[in-house]
Parts: sequence; C-alpha cells; structure tokens
Amino acid sequence: MSGQPNTRLSDLFGLAGWSKGELARLVNRQAAAMGHPQLATDTSRVRRWIDMGEIPRDPVPRVLAALFTERLGRVVTIEDLGLVRRGRVGRRQGDGGLEHQGPDGVPWAPERTAAVLTEFTGMDLMLNRRGLVGAGAALAAGSALSSAMHDWLHTDPALAADAPRTDDPLSVAHADTTGYDRYEAAPIGSQEIEELERSVEVFRAWDASRGGGLQRKAVVGQLNEVGGMLAYRHPDHLQRRLWGVAANLAVLAGWMSHDVGLEPTAQKYFIIAAHAAREGGDRPRAGEALSRAARQMVHLGRPDDALDLMKLAKSGSGDEVLPRTQAMLHTIEAWAQASMGKGQAMRRTLGQAEDLFVSDRGDVPPPSWMQMFDEADLHGMQALAYRTLAEHEPGAAVIAQRHAKQALALRVGGRDRSKIFDHLSLASACFIADDPEQADRYARLALSSMGANSSHRTWDRLREMYRLTGHYAGYPKIKDLRQEIQLALPKANGKKFSV
Repeated sequence: MSGQPNTRLSDLFGLAGWSKGELARLVNRQAAAMGHPQLATDTSRVRRWIDMGEIPRDPVPRVLAALFTERLGRVVTIEDLGLVRRGRVGRRQGDGGLEHQGPDGVPWAPERTAAVLTEFTGMDLMLNRRGLVGAGAALAAGSALSSAMHDWLHTDPALAADAPRTDDPLSVAHADTTGYDRYEAAPIGSQEIEELERSVEVFRAWDASRGGGLQRKAVVGQLNEVGGMLAYRHPDHLQRRLWGVAANLAVLAGWMSHDVGLEPTAQKYFIIAAHAAREGGDRPRAGEALSRAARQMVHLGRPDDALDLMKLAKSGSGDEVLPRTQAMLHTIEAWAQASMGKGQAMRRTLGQAEDLFVSDRGDVPPPSWMQMFDEADLHGMQALAYRTLAEHEPGAAVIAQRHAKQALALRVGGRDRSKIFDHLSLASACFIADDPEQADRYARLALSSMGANSSHRTWDRLREMYRLTGHYAGYPKIKDLRQEIQLALPKANGKKFSV
C-alpha cells in the first residue's frame, strides 16, 4: 500500500459513475462468474484501493479490468487502472536507464509484454462479442510516448535467454496477474510458426484489398493465441520468430483498428507491436510499428505528434534498417511536414526518400512487413504529401496529380484500398488545380469502389475531398456528385450528413 491515492483508478471510477458499494458488489459478482466465488469485497476495501493506493491480489485486478472495460465500452487494462505491483512497474533510474515502465504506462517490464498482449486482446475480443465499439479514451501525445520509450528502444532487448527461468516449463512469471489459462502454455515447433507466419500474409492481403473491418476480430483472436504461446519458454530461435509473429499481428490489429476509427485501441496495438518486435531483437520492425502510430496522428490532424513519433521511429530502428524502409519512414515524415505547411522541408524529405528508394539494390530481401511498400506506394505517399501541401500552396496540386497517376499505373491487383486513396488524392488535387471536370471523373472512380471496402479512412478522405467540391457546387456534374456523396457517406450517429 503506497498511502497515496491511485489517480488512475480514481479517474476511471469517476467516469464509470458507480458508488464504492456498487463497485464492491459488482466485483464479487464478476469474480464468482470467473470462478472465484470465495471473494468478498466490501466498500472499505474499495476505498483503500482508490484513496490509499492499495493493490488488491489476483484475481481482483483482472475482475476490475473486465468491469471497467464493459462499463466504459473500451479496453481498460490492469496497467490503465494502476494495479500492477511494484517490482514489475518501476521508475527511471538515476543512470538514465529504464528499469520497467514510466508513469504513462509504457514501456512495461520485459516479462510483462506477453501478459499485456494477452490481456489487451482478451478485453478487445470481449468488446467485440458484446457489440461495444468504445473509442472514448484519449490518444497519448506523441511527445509523451517518445519520452517514455526513447531509452527503452535504444537499449538491447531482453531476449528469452536473459529472461528469468523457472523449473516448471509451463509456469509463467508473475502468473498471479497475467490471467493465462495454464493449459494453453505449450511448446510449438517451427512448422506451427510457419503456419502462423503464412496466416499473417493472408490477413495482410485481405486488409490491403478490403480494409480492416471484416477481419479485425480474427487478427485480434490470433494475436491472443500467440500471447498464450509466448508464455512457454521456447528455444531462442523459435522465441524470436514467435515474437516476430506477435509484432506483425499487433501492427495489423492496430492498422485495422485505425482503419475503422478505433483510435486509442489502434495506438495501444502499435505500442504492443513495438514491444514485441524489440523482444524479438527486430529494431527496424519496432521502428516501423511506431511509424504506423505517426501516420495515425497525421490522419487525425496532429502532425506535430507525428513528427515526435517519427524521430523516435527513425532513431530507434537501428543500423540494420534497409534503404527502402528508411524511404518509407521519410514519406511519413514528409506527409506530417506537408500538413503543417512546411513545403521546403517536405520537398527535401521526399527527395531523400527517393534517393533511399533507388539506392536499395535489392541484394537483401526485404522483410515480409516491407513488401507492401513498393514503387507504387512511394508515388502514392508523394501524391498524398503534395495534395496535403496544396492546401497551403495550391501550385503543389499539379505535382500531386502526376504522382497519383504514376501510383495508379503501377498498382497491382489486390491493392483496392490504395487505389481508392490514389483516386481521392487525384480528385482533390484536380479540384485545387481548378479542373472540376477531371476531378469529377476520379471522384466517381473512388466512389464506385468504396462500397466493397470496410475502411473508414477512405470515407474520412472522401469527406476531405467533398469539402473541396463546395466551390463548384453550381456545376451540374459537381452538384450531382455532391448529392451522390451525401447519399453514400455513412451517417454520423444516425444524423444526416452535413453539407
């Protein structure tokens, strides 16, 4: 007991709107449903948790996480509640290192990564089952994440060989808080890992084609299973590959969550992915995971946070990062700069991206997670950056059109969502360049494909383009286009789309 109030628990308790007595009764009822009928919590004990910082024993933290998750309609973890015991959660040490985790919850202790992964995915699946789509949590600022994760990302990962071992190979460190099912922790071999790696490719291809909505729950469920597998201590070469699968699935879960508007959930998955990649010794993958969080920030209109994250992603990727990966990171940084109207910086950054891309001789095969970033994607990101800059410098719209057309010409089959984005970039650039005739053509090409795609981000980008149609509302073709967009766009909270 710290004697200090648990501010995290107190804040969430206030949001939930329970009385202390009501929460005590709910804890007893939920614990019984989870197989712990002996638990007897009362009002005074709840008061000690909140006001005195007392950390209850297992299973109470897991019970509370489940109750708050259901009540608030978003994933709430044990860390979110401030209920992780000292020894697993520490503070920055005087030498500048990071013993465990900072006050904002990241990074956590190495042995907690699999537990956090399993807990978070389990809560996410519970929300899916009950039809809740909570997105009420706030996104952590890019500067806060960068500050918390910098030292951790730049140190050597704690691989399986360095982690604590137990006499029982099925035991899990700190099993009192993880909530694992013991029978799930079993050894797997290289064949099973190969099958998991192939499943990642299937999920990745589906996401690129149809968007993240339809397969998100399947990816989260697979990631949850991998978390259970990581509870078993495999030989180092297998453990690294399993961490790689976890990182890839977590990035996909985050990207799919972002694609359907579950932004705080997406950010948490990107952070989990960075942890998993680092546990597997793959710093470039950790950097790429953080770059996804940066792209998310630009999409949400927070380019300054994106630049903070990109600085960490680039510096934390290590010396083994391939030129093509560096090129991809530069395009995201350029998009953030364009959002801030920094045209000179954006052009310089895109120039560096082009140089890096062409310098990649291909003698080292790219990792599986980079194979989606090809020449078409390079032009697509350049089109997006110049189209974004055109809001500040209209002359950039012509260059955006050129890159968007090159991207479309290079797109291969199965990249339907990217083609929608290319058409929307092209249509928006045409509107800014005072060419409504061509803008109408490309907007309709995008609109015709969007019904078969579950990506909410395409609708967000369509709304951005719709705003540009206002200047041409008197044109018969554009008037018809505006009406079609109004009919097609999902209604926000059941309300008519605002024109």
